[in-house]
Amino acid sequence: MKLGIGIGWRPEIAEEVEALPGIDWVEAVAENLCADHLPASLTRLRERGVTVVPHGVSLGLGGAERPDPGRLSALAERAALLGTPLVTEHIAFVRAGGPRTASPVLEAGHLLPVPRTWAALDVLCENVRIAQDSLPVPLALENIAALISWPDEELTEGQFLAELVERTGVGLLIDVANLHTNHVNRGEDPATALDELPVEAIAYVHVAGGVEKDGVWHDTHAHPVTAPVRDVLAELRSRVSPPGVLLERDDDFPPAAELAGELDAIRATLNAGGAGVRPAGRAARTTPPPEGPAPAPAGGSGGPDAVRDRVAVAQASLLSALVAGAPVPEGFDHHRLGVQSRALAAKRADVVAKVAPELPEILGPDYRDAFLAYARARPMSAGYRRDALDFAEQLLIEGRPADNAARRRLTYWWQDRAAPRPPRRTTRLARAARSVLAGR
Repeated sequence: MKLGIGIGWRPEIAEEVEALPGIDWVEAVAENLCADHLPASLTRLRERGVTVVPHGVSLGLGGAERPDPGRLSALAERAALLGTPLVTEHIAFVRAGGPRTASPVLEAGHLLPVPRTWAALDVLCENVRIAQDSLPVPLALENIAALISWPDEELTEGQFLAELVERTGVGLLIDVANLHTNHVNRGEDPATALDELPVEAIAYVHVAGGVEKDGVWHDTHAHPVTAPVRDVLAELRSRVSPPGVLLERDDDFPPAAELAGELDAIRATLNAGGAGVRPAGRAARTTPPPEGPAPAPAGGSGGPDAVRDRVAVAQASLLSALVAGAPVPEGFDHHRLGVQSRALAAKRADVVAKVAPELPEILGPDYRDAFLAYARARPMSAGYRRDALDFAEQLLIEGRPADNAARRRLTYWWQDRAAPRPPRRTTRLARAARSVLAGR
């Protein structure tokens, strides 16, 4: 399946994406699409013959629990709506806790690395098989960027990916920016990873920008693509001609001319290379995994659920340290966990500001400090929209903000969204009028 050159479609740059020359396909975040209709921009792109691939971010296939049927069904619906040739997700966990650990479910709001152990691989492979059975098209999984390393890992990244492909036949979405991130943050050689993984299983490639601060690389998707990331793309191109390459940008969107320039640099990198110069990894399985029950896990005694329980405890302990102030689990780098914890809280604040832009408008310059203080005491247990409501509710309980007019505006905002059903139009107009009068 040949995809060509693509770019991540985001509502903020929809018009620019439509106007960019030489775009063969786009990728859209699956969770941001409604199940029953597409944004007009994506409809126009599809009518032009541009392929649209849904990219999931919330399944958490690397988590200890089996995939949620509702989330799988939603991803399948979006695949059908788009008429896509494949769907993609991540090798990551995004939540932890629950009955296996007798603790509350915590949401990371971010993609977190799974330990590269045989036990975690067993769990991941079973989850992938469940997802494959539930989706109408093939699945490909992305390697993620990480600030932290798990202690006592048993496999390299390339070996882990190769085993995953061998056991499940799943495709790979290789993010070369993430390979660079892991080189800076974890000392892992991108060339070694590319040597070890089955490059023939690559469905397509991500390229994205980031920034280095205090020796830590942050995969921001909000900065230009750097030369070292293009160098990793060249390394990959020396082994295989990828079916598709896509530029990701999620924030601080530059003018269309700069996006076009980054795409041109990607094309130049691909055209300068030649597949076959460097040795490829072992070939991916070309036949689907065998029918019937999954094989017994290799991760220890006690059966599949016992393995899941151990993975659950480890992931819950890590996530609790990152978002709930719990002690750092043994073997982890305390400094790196602190960096990751602050990054998670900052991302939470940024995303809540996007999904509920009225909050920073009402609170003004106090928004960020107020939200970060709230986040330190209140781990996220649902999605970002629920997080925004809980934050507003907590402020109101505390009698904040101090300004009476701002507090009234926040009250009306919270009431409009927290009620069992949306208020009628006349109620909204009356509240809006009162808010205007209160601000005078």
